[in-house]
Amino acid sequence: MTEQDRVTVNDPRGPVNNGVGPQYVFYGGADWMIRKGVESLRIVREDRVRLADRFVRPVSYRIAADCLEKPGSVVLLEAAPGSGRRAAAIMLLHELGEDAGAEEEQEEDRFEELPATDKDEATLAPGEGDRFLLDLSGIADEEAYAKAQRLLVVRRSQVQEAGAHMVVVLPSGMEHAHAPELEPHTVALGRPRGIAVVTRYLRMDRMAFHSTDLGSYDLQRLCERSPMRELARLAGLVRSARDSGRFGVDFAGWLDQAMHAVTDRAGEVGRQVATVRTAPERALLLAAAVFEEARADTVYEAWHGLMRTVRHEEETTTELARTDFGERLATLGIERDLEGRLHFGRLAYADAVRTYFWANFPGTRDDLRNWIGHAAGLRGLTTDDRVNVVVRFGERSLAVGRPDHLFDLVVRWADHATGASCDPRAVAALELGLSHERFGGWFRRRMYECARSGPLSDGLVRVLTAACLQSLGATHPDQAMVRLHYLAVRKGEAARGAREVLLDLAGRDRRPYRLLIDRLRDRTRREPRGAELHLQLLGALLRSDRAPEPPPWPDLFLGWETVFSHPPTELWNPLVSSWLNAAAGDSTREMALGVMVGATHGRTAALHRLYAIACDWAGPRHHPSRAAVAALFWQHIDNAQYVRTESTKRAGAGPRTTEEAR
Repeated sequence: MTEQDRVTVNDPRGPVNNGVGPQYVFYGGADWMIRKGVESLRIVREDRVRLADRFVRPVSYRIAADCLEKPGSVVLLEAAPGSGRRAAAIMLLHELGEDAGAEEEQEEDRFEELPATDKDEATLAPGEGDRFLLDLSGIADEEAYAKAQRLLVVRRSQVQEAGAHMVVVLPSGMEHAHAPELEPHTVALGRPRGIAVVTRYLRMDRMAFHSTDLGSYDLQRLCERSPMRELARLAGLVRSARDSGRFGVDFAGWLDQAMHAVTDRAGEVGRQVATVRTAPERALLLAAAVFEEARADTVYEAWHGLMRTVRHEEETTTELARTDFGERLATLGIERDLEGRLHFGRLAYADAVRTYFWANFPGTRDDLRNWIGHAAGLRGLTTDDRVNVVVRFGERSLAVGRPDHLFDLVVRWADHATGASCDPRAVAALELGLSHERFGGWFRRRMYECARSGPLSDGLVRVLTAACLQSLGATHPDQAMVRLHYLAVRKGEAARGAREVLLDLAGRDRRPYRLLIDRLRDRTRREPRGAELHLQLLGALLRSDRAPEPPPWPDLFLGWETVFSHPPTELWNPLVSSWLNAAAGDSTREMALGVMVGATHGRTAALHRLYAIACDWAGPRHHPSRAAVAALFWQHIDNAQYVRTESTKRAGAGPRTTEEAR
């Protein structure tokens, strides 16, 4: 059980074509965050399955599971920090769907994390069987917790009425501020056995060892006291030691290296920096730590770039008269392999160096941001190298509470992107921020502010679009659609790409499809100046090739009703023709003909336009299949006109409407 291995990335595994418009090529496939060792919040099914393989149940877990089983149940978890409380919450919700097949679960069930506050613009709207995670563990003051509990009461009522399920992770140290009415729903979890967690992780990494290999006093003590994320990290370091091929061939050696990495590295780095007194030596130590595994020449270039950024004056002597680069590396304990790539001789030492510099040289953080902004684009770096640098910088910036530094680079890289592709550095940086436990909400709000703001570069629109598709689409789909909607109604090629992604996400399931229809209908009424853009989006969404299977006829009716309530425009033609084509190819789609006509509410101008579109669609030769569909459509139109005529006769002729006068 761990709070680290929550989730991975459920993204495309290669180039992704979103339809008409630019092609978005995303870095690295579905598991790049796992491969980079990045903590993430994503809770899509593949990630939950991976977590389930490594999960160790804590004390009282069964009690919480029994409480959650009934539809409409809400369970609040009380547990100490580091006990794996978030992982337990995810597993409680995940196991509710295990009786259903994986395919059925993906189609029917909604598994989503809710924001801790009501600052976001998305609504809950739960359905039967939906599962929600609400993590309040990051709340640190009583006022914020009081607001969160008031919102929790509302959400709990919604979940109960809908027959959904929700698990809430409560903040530690706030027991005195718990609302009394929530007490009956609270379950206190105990800490799982740490050695069992380490064993489970090692087994899943196919590590060959005996139980006696884990019997040392130091390891047992570590397992008793360390947070679950640290135990997961320890197991990951054992795997890294094995896979590197640089630390022997036996489990005992790998474990020894991993133990030193988690217990001794901080002190070792502190002692080394204390002996390394000159700016060039310290700059090289940091550059090698940030660019570890890059080629030596590239690290050399990054090192000099760092010294320029921190305004260190170049030595006046020629380079041939100075200490050579290789000797400098050796003095610092940095090795060059046969391929010319640099590594520290000790496992996880580079990570400890980065942690030390960001923690102990706060005045240099702005300079380090500017340095990374340039150095992450050095020509000698591979795409993998670049993303490594982004992740390392991002993790340190977030650890010291500077999410703005990471977002600054997202904007900088995106604004300078050329062509129609996304800058992989900007996408990786934004995904990293969105997946962060503490600052994920901060990045979602920044995306929202950007999407709603004034002019944006095409590069930034593409990066925001990619993040919505790859990250928010999996964790917060409603919020992803809101941001994509704002991007989609902009002008330019990048906005057309956002439009395609928005329509694609909405068409995957009935719920987001209905939500987008409702949103576009609402904006069409509330924003007359932008009504044309919203109607264009709505018209594209309502086409037959965008609708989920089976077609949600009540939702389609509401959408068509909005489109047909406006004067006929060119956007009617592809919309109506798409459903005529669908009906010609599949008789079960003939229902669309009557629903479309019904959505006009008998308005004469709309019926005339539908009749004309059907005539053009059928063509002069009247192909038999098309002729039959057109005839059925015309019959629906005639019936609607007859009903309107009879109604008018009974009511007495009145003045023509504005639409009919046109």
